[in-house]
Amino acid sequence: MSGVRRLGARWRRRRPLRTRLALATSAAVALVAVGVCTAAFLVIRYELLHQLDLSLTQSATRLIQANRDEGPQTLAGECRYLSAPPCAQIVPADPAADPDDPYLLPVTTPVRDVAAGKRAPYYSNVEGFGQPLRMLTTPFGNGQALQVALRADPVDKGVRQAAVLLAGVGAVGVLLAGLLGYAVSRTGLAPVARLTATAERIAATRDPRHRIELPPGPPGRQDEVTRLAAAFNAMLGELEQSVASQRRLVADASHELRTPLTALRTNAELLARGDRLAPAQRDRAAGALERGIREVTGLVNDLIELARDEEPLPLLEDVRIAELAEHVVGTARTHWPRTPFVLEVEAGAAHAVRPGVPARLARLLTNLLDNAAKFSPPGTPVEVTLSTYRSGRSTGDSGTTTGGLTLTVRDHGPGIPAVDLPHVFDRFYRAETARALPGSGLGLAMARQIAHAHGAELTAGAAPGGGALFTLTFAPTTPPRGGRP
Repeated sequence: MSGVRRLGARWRRRRPLRTRLALATSAAVALVAVGVCTAAFLVIRYELLHQLDLSLTQSATRLIQANRDEGPQTLAGECRYLSAPPCAQIVPADPAADPDDPYLLPVTTPVRDVAAGKRAPYYSNVEGFGQPLRMLTTPFGNGQALQVALRADPVDKGVRQAAVLLAGVGAVGVLLAGLLGYAVSRTGLAPVARLTATAERIAATRDPRHRIELPPGPPGRQDEVTRLAAAFNAMLGELEQSVASQRRLVADASHELRTPLTALRTNAELLARGDRLAPAQRDRAAGALERGIREVTGLVNDLIELARDEEPLPLLEDVRIAELAEHVVGTARTHWPRTPFVLEVEAGAAHAVRPGVPARLARLLTNLLDNAAKFSPPGTPVEVTLSTYRSGRSTGDSGTTTGGLTLTVRDHGPGIPAVDLPHVFDRFYRAETARALPGSGLGLAMARQIAHAHGAELTAGAAPGGGALFTLTFAPTTPPRGGRP
C-alpha cells in the first residue's frame, strides 16, 4: 500500500501544475455529476416502486371491504393476464381450509404467518405467468391473509430506461467536466504561466526589465494570482533598480579609480628609475605615491562601506549620541587643526540614547565634519549642535510626549548652490566648486546610507547667513515602563 502511495506521489510531482489542476477539477466535477445521476436514479426507482406499492395497498383495501365475508378463494380470475384489476387471492392460516382450486399466486409459510397474525404485512417480488410480479400480503381477518399482485415489468422497464438515460447524462457530465477542468486550469493559471515565462526569460537574458502583463481592473478587486503577478512585477522593479544602481556604482568607481591608479603607476615607474633621479625628485615621487595609495585605499574603503545594504542586528547597541559627538569632534580637531569645531549639547539631549552601531554612527558624523571643514575658510568655525524636539505623540496612559533628537552641522563656507542641492547625496557627485578639492564624492552618500540604516533622516540645506547646514534627525523613541528616561 505504501508503494502505491509513493508511486502516486511521484506521478503527481512529475505532472505539470496545469495537468494536475485540470485533473483535480475534472475529477471533482465528474464526481458531482456521477453523484447527482446516482441520486436521481435512486429517487426515480424509489418513486416508481412506491407508486406500485401504493396501488397494491389501495387495491387490497378495496378488496377487503368488498369481500369481508368470503372464504378462501381466488378473487380475480384474470391473474393470468394481469390486467388492470389486480390478481388477488385469500389464503387461510390452516392449510386444511384451502379451496379445491389451486392458488394462482405462490403461498409460503410467511403467508400463513400473516394469516395467523404472527407477522406484519409485507411486500415481495415473485415470478408468475412468466412475468415479474410485485405482491402485497396483508391480514384479511378471521385467520386469513389477502395476497394482491400487480405486474412489475413496467416499473422495471422504467427503472432501466432511467438508468440508461442518467448514465448518458453522467457520461456527458464527465466529458464536460474534463473540458471545464482544462479550461479552468488554462484560464486560472494563465498569469502563473506568464510569470513562469517571464522568470525563465529573465534567467536566460539576465534582463530584469521584463514585466508580466496584468489584466485590467481596479487594484482592490484583483484575485490572488493577479496580486502575485503584481508583486512579482514590483520585485522586478526593485531588482532592476538594484542592478542599475550596481552598474552605475561599478561604472562610477572605475571612472574614479582610473585617475589615481594612473598616478600610482606613473609614480611607481618613476621610482623604479630612482638611480636617475635627484634625492629631491625621489622624495616628491615617494610622497605622491604615498598620497595616491592613501587616496585609493580610502576610496576602496568607502566603496566597501557603500556596498552594505543595512546594519546587522546583532551589532546594534545603545549609543549615547552626545558622547559619540564629543569623541568625533575631538578627532576632527586633530585632523583639521586650522578649523575650530564648536560642540553645543542641550541639557535634554545630554543623555539621549539611540540603538545603533557606534563605529558606523561615528563614520557618519566624521563624514559630515570633514565635508564642513573642507569647505570652511581657515579660522571659521564649524558648529555642531545636539538638541531635542517634541513629537506631540502620546505614550501610554500618562499622556507624556516622547522627544526626537536632532544633530546639526553648520559651516560658514560658500554653501550649496541650488542646482547642486538635490544631488549632494548622490554617489560620486561633486559640484563644480568642489572638483578641485580632495575627496571622492562618496562621503555624503555614505552618511545618508548610514542614517537610513539607523532609522534617521539626513537632509542638507542653506544655513541662515551663509554656509551649508546638514541636519540629522532621529525619530522619537518610547521609554520602557519603570526604566530610565
